Amino acid sequence: MKVPLLDLKAQYQAIKDELRPVIDAVLESQVFIMGPKVAELEKAVAEYSGAAFAVGVSSGTDALLVSLMALDVKAGDEVVTTPFTFFSTAGAISRLGARPVFVDIDPVTFNLDPGRLERALTPRTKAVIPVHLFGQCVDMDAVLEITRRRGVPVIEDAAQSIGAEYKGRRAGSIGELGIFSFFPSKNLGGFGDGGMVVTNDKALFEKVKMLRVHGSAVKYHHRFVGGNFRLDALQAAVLLVKLGHLDDWSSGRQANAADYGRKLASSGLVARGLVVPPAAVYESGGDRHHHIYNQYTLRVKDRDKLQAFLKERGIGTEVYYPVPLHLQECFAELGCREGDFPVSEEASRAVLSLPIYPELTADQKDFVVNSIAAFYK
Repeated sequence: MKVPLLDLKAQYQAIKDELRPVIDAVLESQVFIMGPKVAELEKAVAEYSGAAFAVGVSSGTDALLVSLMALDVKAGDEVVTTPFTFFSTAGAISRLGARPVFVDIDPVTFNLDPGRLERALTPRTKAVIPVHLFGQCVDMDAVLEITRRRGVPVIEDAAQSIGAEYKGRRAGSIGELGIFSFFPSKNLGGFGDGGMVVTNDKALFEKVKMLRVHGSAVKYHHRFVGGNFRLDALQAAVLLVKLGHLDDWSSGRQANAADYGRKLASSGLVARGLVVPPAAVYESGGDRHHHIYNQYTLRVKDRDKLQAFLKERGIGTEVYYPVPLHLQECFAELGCREGDFPVSEEASRAVLSLPIYPELTADQKDFVVNSIAAFYK
């Protein structure tokens, strides 16, 4: 049996009859950059995420970059974030000449640990970027209690977490700005790159819109030095179709996660030290939170050997992420050393993500769990 890490062909087969007409409509219109489809998607994503405004951009990375630009982050500034995330979170900071400042993670959620945040803030801190990793929100109340007291804006990196909820609020709508990625492997993925910035601040909304088109509100008149961060109409048309299925797909992922949790526990693997993600809907401090499982990430022993064993059996897995950002070669000038962020470093040695896409069959899930059990036996 083959179990790929992600099967986008299965998703496409289910919705291709919806996609063909909207793609043809864009081709007939010959409006490929921005236009009414992008505006329609922006309105839909703003409503879905619970934000007042949304701006479609060229990628999740560019959504981070333009958000930082909207906050006037520049050379010499500091931006605080996590070292356990995809590279673009810190890469966007560095591209503006600012300095990424890292805060270690919570060992259970893999998200930025708010208890370590305040000591990382300095008079040079221009923003904080908490990352809602793997589909689960950071403890945003704890983050905002610190940042608002210190007057520091927050950019939520919700690239992996569209639809995730924290105390009844959707990821991306809680801080000053939020960003989404529509990379094809995301829960809401396009047929190429794409991203979105959301906000409840009208002034930031207007500025991001200008920065997206070279800092211009009126053609050929430039108030800022921005960039070419525009979203194309074909991506918007595809994403509008997919957005209508997103809640069902998220529910499918949540059901698969619940199945994995039960099967892994009944196999005895959890009792022997394998750590599974939290339940899809879980209580924390009396409040409900919703995990949407962009990844289903375990903490395991002998990770590399297990991954090789599963590969031999035709099971796709991935390590998100094998090298924390503070140990990346390109950030050597930050002066970080191994041991500076031990929770992130341990996570990088132990995490392994399993297939979680909604089209997984019961037999496939059984095969994955039985294969993991066979390895540890």
